[in-house]
Formats: sequence, C-alpha cells, structure tokens
Amino acid sequence: MAPSLLHPAKKPETLNAPPGASCKVHIIDGTARVTAPTDLFMTPPIHGHTQMTVPAFSFLVEQVSSGRKILFDLGLRKDWQSHPPAVQSLISGPGWAFHIPKNVNEVLEENGVDVKGGAIEAVVWSHWHFDHTGDVSQFPPSTALITGPGVREAFFPTYPENEKSPLLSSDFANRDHIELDFDGRSRFRIGGLRAIDHFGDGSFYLLDAPGHAIGHTCGLARVTSTREGDPEDTFIFMGGDTAHHGGEFRPTEYLPLPAEISPSPHVSKYASVCPGHLFEAIHPRKKGVDPYYDLSTHVAHDLQEAKRSVERMQVFDATDNVLVIIAHDPTVLDKASGLEWFPHGTVKNWKAANAAENVRWMFLRDFVAAVENVAA
Repeated sequence: MAPSLLHPAKKPETLNAPPGASCKVHIIDGTARVTAPTDLFMTPPIHGHTQMTVPAFSFLVEQVSSGRKILFDLGLRKDWQSHPPAVQSLISGPGWAFHIPKNVNEVLEENGVDVKGGAIEAVVWSHWHFDHTGDVSQFPPSTALITGPGVREAFFPTYPENEKSPLLSSDFANRDHIELDFDGRSRFRIGGLRAIDHFGDGSFYLLDAPGHAIGHTCGLARVTSTREGDPEDTFIFMGGDTAHHGGEFRPTEYLPLPAEISPSPHVSKYASVCPGHLFEAIHPRKKGVDPYYDLSTHVAHDLQEAKRSVERMQVFDATDNVLVIIAHDPTVLDKASGLEWFPHGTVKNWKAANAAENVRWMFLRDFVAAVENVAA
C-alpha cells in the first residue's frame, strides 16, 4: 500500500522509452571512499551535515545477445596523486580525504572478468571529473573510451603536453576515443533527455544530461523486458553527478515527503517508522515537495543546464519502473536496500526487492542532527 503523504502527489510525465531488449547490469562498489566538504556541492547548509563520505560506483553493462560488455564510469584511481596539477589543486584543499584500496579493473579481474584479455569493449565516462575517470591505462588498447560531447575541444591536448588539462594522456593513448553525438541521425528523447541506443537493441541508452560538467552523460539500462516475457519493462537510471546527494532531487511534487517514513531515518528514536513532519520542519523552505538542497555554483559548469538535468532526473525518479542511482549515493549500499552487488548478482530484481522504496528517504539520516537540534 502506498504511504500517506504530507502533500498530494502530482503524476509525472511519461518517459516514452521505446520497447527493447534487456541487458545485465552489475553495480560495482570499487571500495573507494571520498570525504569532501558538503558546501562544495550543495546549498544552503543544513545543521550537522558539513561533510560527506561517499563511494564512487561503476556499472558493468552486458548485452545479453552478444555478451558485449561495457563499463559506465570507473570511479577513482588508487594512485590519485598521479592526476594532473589542475586536479591536484582542487583535491588538495581542506576537508578532502581519500581511501582507495583498488582500481575497478582490479575488482573485475579478481572476480573473473578478463579485463587484460579485452573483455571490456568500452569504458564510458559519465563525465571527465577525477572521481569517475579511474585509470583507463589499465585496460588494453582494444577497450575504447567513450565520452560526452565537447571533451576533446575543451581539454585536448591532454596532460602533460598541456599542463592546464585535467585529463591524462595515458588514458587516451593507443585506444579509440569516441565522443557521443546527440545530434546524429537517430535523434530521439527519453524523459526529455536526448538519447543514443548504444547496443542498437534498446537495452542500454546513453542520455545527454548537461550542466554539471562538459559532456555530462547518464545511462539508462533496461533490466527486464516484456519482449522477453517479463511482466513489465524496468530500468536502472545511472545518474552520474546530476546530483551528489538525495536531498538535491528529493522530495518533489511527484514524490512528496511521506507522513510516515519507513525505513526510519531516525532509528535511535523511531525504530521502524518516523513521522515525516520532523524532517519537513528542518527543510530550508519548510516544503515537503521541494528538494532540501540547491546545486552549488562551485561544481556546475552551467548551473541552469544542471538544474534542468536535475528536473529531468526527478521525472525518472518518480516513475515506478525506474530505479535512480547517482554515482556517490551511500544509501544504496545499505543491506536494507535489497540490491544485489557485483560479483554476487545483477540488479534485475530491484523492483521485486522494493529497492526504490527502501532507499528513497535514507538520505534523511544525514539530517538527524538537524532534527535533534530543533527538538533540543
């Protein structure tokens, strides 16, 4: 049964995803953890939430019919000190900390994926920022690198030839670099975002989601398909850095704050169900139909475009057959999410596990200190 709401919910527009095949999707926790100041990414400040320690996910996407495999995002490289000076100047500031035991390629190799033998056809960067680019040099030349539009024009030549570039030449050396062309021949949109059918069978789409960074791209994977006998089509939306925290895109007019929140984000006082009005009271605008946070100007290449991309992602988030996972969301790691992780399983059964409902309001845990401060 649907939870009671503090405000009436508006029905989201239809995504209009074409029919297609399904693909296999594994979420990879590459074991990296990054600590960073919250105010670098979002505003206004909320009491007690001054720092974030977050993962950096990768997604292994496999076309079922052919076995072709790609990676969406590579997380962080363990030798992060090797990044160009343009990156080091950012991440050497106060409030940053890194714990990166392994590269994603090592996690894959340890679990039977023959990365060195060319098992990965391509790596897709959601965007060029250091916490998504990993270390492409650890993949053989047969593995192509796919980026969003504008990367070559903005950042080539790369470091060290160009000391101001944030990109390493070693990531591009001796491999194909493919820039996505969303203005190409097969133009269409899903949920208002320009789309490319990567495999050509409707199983995995790359979506133009500009604003956060030059060439910022999201992924949309169909993990069940009515064409294959499943009761409905279900999807995973790979949000990259469209947002960095659940509070940047929730709640919305489509997904208002519930009157009772379960699982409880305030377990020390409410073990299973928590009153929603407690968290509306600490909302900066006291509105349970608006996100808690606005995007910060510090990390948006084009703030207005970034806001529009968030608005588009909110429609995906409110669509009941789509699970949105942004790149740095620690809540999906909670066992209560019901999600299966690489190498143990795919995300095919996310809906049967109620994963979307399980994780939707977990980000409110970060605001418990604010709730307690008001109550004091």
